[in-house]
Amino acid sequence: MSPAAGAPAPRPPGAVRVVHAADVHLDSPLRGLRRLGDDAVAQTLRTATRGALERLVSLCVDSGADALVLAGDLYDGTWHDYATGRFFTRQVQRLDDEGVRVFLVSGNHDAESQITHSLTLPGNVHRFSVDGPETVVDEHLGLAVHGQGYRTRAVSSNLAAGYPGRVAGVANVGLLHATVDGSQGEHERYAPCSVADLTSLGYEYVALGHVHAREVLATGATTIAYSGNLQGRHPRETGAKGAYLVDLVPGEPARPAFHALDVARWESLAVDVTGAEDVADVVHALRAAMAGAREQAGDRPVVVRATLTGPTAAAADLADAERLREEAEQAAEAAGVVLEKVDSRARPPRAGGADDPELLAAVERAAHALAHDPALTQHVRAVRNEVGRRLKEADLLDLGDPRTLRALAERAAEDLLTRLAGGR
Repeated sequence: MSPAAGAPAPRPPGAVRVVHAADVHLDSPLRGLRRLGDDAVAQTLRTATRGALERLVSLCVDSGADALVLAGDLYDGTWHDYATGRFFTRQVQRLDDEGVRVFLVSGNHDAESQITHSLTLPGNVHRFSVDGPETVVDEHLGLAVHGQGYRTRAVSSNLAAGYPGRVAGVANVGLLHATVDGSQGEHERYAPCSVADLTSLGYEYVALGHVHAREVLATGATTIAYSGNLQGRHPRETGAKGAYLVDLVPGEPARPAFHALDVARWESLAVDVTGAEDVADVVHALRAAMAGAREQAGDRPVVVRATLTGPTAAAADLADAERLREEAEQAAEAAGVVLEKVDSRARPPRAGGADDPELLAAVERAAHALAHDPALTQHVRAVRNEVGRRLKEADLLDLGDPRTLRALAERAAEDLLTRLAGGR
């Protein structure tokens, strides 16, 4: 097992041990790598989904797990070639050699209609039907797993409503790729259901996929959890990623423990520079925040997106994007992380100063009007036609999204006001 995963707790007497993972998105094309100045880290990220899957398999083996349950989106869509399928087959063959069973359901990205290739999988793997809920009982392990996969990418019906009740005398796991009411983040509402729908099934544990943020929705007689995705794939998928190791005893609350299995980590840092007297003070605060992220990540490469906030006398200097980037690059190098992006939302301690307050107010009004102009998308049509597609593919900007354009206009106004208020 990777040292990053941590040592598993002793297994309770009579427990069946299950590892819950989801949203592997094996061989998914990662976004945002073009902005990284470190080629070695960029290459690590390109193969990170494979490395994370290898760590998942090692966790199963080294912890003595009885079964691995995969709650959908093992793949990111149809394979470019058979190499993706061969890699997964090699990993589950290792589990077969160790006597670990594998249960999986398809999600929206690897729905039956999305995957046009297939390879024969080892006998330890069970892929649940897409035609209706199915239950597999392993009397030897004392485990029942209930699940249903996606036939098509967009499933709008409540699949959980058709799941059967628990099987008496064994630990029960529900396996489902779905949007559960109250879960965090923005995501497509596929197979929508409620916490009440899931707790009513009476299972000890419900292993969810689809939402990429790790979250426990319910505990007690029924534990309901999203494991999150196995590896962050772009700057918005931040923090530790991995899987839950779950010990189950029939009729008792589940005992899940999170294990970080990501190969590389994205972090988003909001650095408060309130009261910083100059750029040197700002850089010191930024470096300290980056060093903290570095320490928390263990031996993994860390890619940082940093935002500076708060009132500071250095705000006008920080509005110089080129200088800010160079200063942040040096801080990142000293802290041992890779800088993806740095942004300053810092403001002068007080507005006005030697500048005309009426001018500042006029600039602010004009910017607000532009940001909320319904015709804003028309103003940037020529730029969008020229470079819009490349900007979107590089995960930089979507010039066709009105929300993005509003944010750009508002940000430009903020920078101008900062410079004016600072006398720059």
